[in-house]
Amino acid sequence: MENLWANLDLHLDLDLDGPRVGRSLEDALRAAVRDGRLPPGTRLPATRVLAADLGIARNTVGGVYAQLTAEGWLTARTGAGTWVSGVPGHGVPPPAAWPAKSANQPANQLSNSAPGHAESLVSGGPGYDLHPGVPDLSAFPRRDWLAATRKALSAAPDHALDYPDPRGLPPLRGALAGYLARVRGALVSPERTLVTAGFKHSLAILSTALRARGAVTIAVEAYGLPVHRDVMTGTGLRLAPLPLDGEGAVPDDNGAGAVLLTPAHQFPLGMTLAPGRRRQFAEWAAATGGMIVEDDYDGEFRYDRHPVGAMQALAPEHVVYGGTASKALAPGLRIGWLAVPARLLDEVLDAARVLGGGPDTITQLALAEFLTSGAYDRQVRLARLGYRRRRDELAAALSARVPGARVTGISAGLHAVVELPPGQTEDEAIASAARHGVAVYALSWCAAGGAARRPPSLVVGYGGPPGHAFTTAVARLCAALSA
Repeated sequence: MENLWANLDLHLDLDLDGPRVGRSLEDALRAAVRDGRLPPGTRLPATRVLAADLGIARNTVGGVYAQLTAEGWLTARTGAGTWVSGVPGHGVPPPAAWPAKSANQPANQLSNSAPGHAESLVSGGPGYDLHPGVPDLSAFPRRDWLAATRKALSAAPDHALDYPDPRGLPPLRGALAGYLARVRGALVSPERTLVTAGFKHSLAILSTALRARGAVTIAVEAYGLPVHRDVMTGTGLRLAPLPLDGEGAVPDDNGAGAVLLTPAHQFPLGMTLAPGRRRQFAEWAAATGGMIVEDDYDGEFRYDRHPVGAMQALAPEHVVYGGTASKALAPGLRIGWLAVPARLLDEVLDAARVLGGGPDTITQLALAEFLTSGAYDRQVRLARLGYRRRRDELAAALSARVPGARVTGISAGLHAVVELPPGQTEDEAIASAARHGVAVYALSWCAAGGAARRPPSLVVGYGGPPGHAFTTAVARLCAALSA
């Protein structure tokens, strides 16, 4: 039987360009165990898997595992892999469990009617919808999800089905905190983790909380999802667009009390926020008391570069971290999460009570089991491999058949920006694609008011069509752009 933990993801801060890669990996693993991102009992990836992820020799990883095993940080079991023992000389903490239900604990009666992730942009129309950010729904792991649901329900106490804590169920918050620390390098605690109904719901909660703290203006990247801007302005916030260059959003002294960023993979342009820019925004927040909202868009789906950790780790008391399971699993689950600084937690919980809570209890139970069993790691890895193949096929086809087009923003995620051949407008390209049965989207649709104009381009999603239809969708797109 395949081991669910064989494909475990890790986020490690190490120097892969220096002369002592093995020592750097040793130090990074010790640090992850010491600060709790790799708690005792965590199974590490197989040596070949971690070596492939990091781009280093397998025997280097094997030597590191052997050294840390000898020091007592790890335990190796023949035929069963390598596990975290803990910090040498320290006891092993008990596993997280359901807290007992107090007889006089008040019920948190929340509706589940708050908005979730962005709705689809089209209804009906062309047969091949290349909507950016949509995963392959035919790849949803139905059997594993059903197994996780059954196991979680059989183990859950009766009070798990009561009105939930507005933050979400404790087992899921604990599982998310561990996963985000391990995979995204975030500094997260279950107590300050909030389960939501997707990023749009998260943003509605945060915008309401920021307004309650007196924020008037929020800075946003000059290109982004219009629905996110609508959510923020709907709570009374004013928007201040930030310019974008090759290093991501450009800091601007515009008097904003908060800023919304997509540091891992800017939507839609695709650049990663440079380290220097991350520090500038973190220093701004620390100096002014401002709040950074980190939309970890595409943080798990990277292809041509090493993982970039969450910005939240730079300034955990000034950054709200937000993510979802929409791409790794499916947007229909309506599930997301926030890691909230202590100084904003009360306002966030108040907003969550008013706007409604996260997904239903059974979905939360199933995701907690999916995370703790390793099934989520396996699904992310499989999806990452599949989407990389699609990305490569799309880029190769456009290069061969539409030589005047330029493809950018493809080091991560589920979409590409396709700069159109000279002389072709966005409206012309969209109309031609529709005649070929393909729905595509204009880059200008993503521009905020006052954003600098960019060359006519399309934002092309390559995740949505099922596997059997993807090649046809790409061929039709190429035919439309070369017509």
